Amino acid sequence: QVQLVESGGGLVQAGGSLRLSCAASGRTFSSYTMGWFRQAPGKEREFVAAITRSGITLYADSVKGRFTIFRDNAANTMYLQMNSLKPEDTAVYYCAAANGVIPTLSVYTTYDYWGQGTQVTVSS
Repeated sequence: QVQLVESGGGLVQAGGSLRLSCAASGRTFSSYTMGWFRQAPGKEREFVAAITRSGITLYADSVKGRFTIFRDNAANTMYLQMNSLKPEDTAVYYCAAANGVIPTLSVYTTYDYWGQGTQVTVSS
């Protein structure tokens, strides 16, 4: 069992930057595959980025080159650095954790644990 708490959301102008954090409880953080998803009002939850236990990363095409996912296992924390933000990035951002290796990093149903979400609003 792991508990996830996101922070770092807020209001930013287009072109600006934010860094989201996801703090995890427990002593086995390094064994989890971690991901970020987002959900805008009236839309499906969509994949943003993921990082495996070994540090392999995957990004949605819409954020590639602008967002960076990374993790600090010693601090039990995962991050999402978001640069060049656009109004279409506005959403509630959720972090997720999956036990071990999962077959598809971008499918939210394969993750086992979720945070409560943090709002990111990008104004034009």
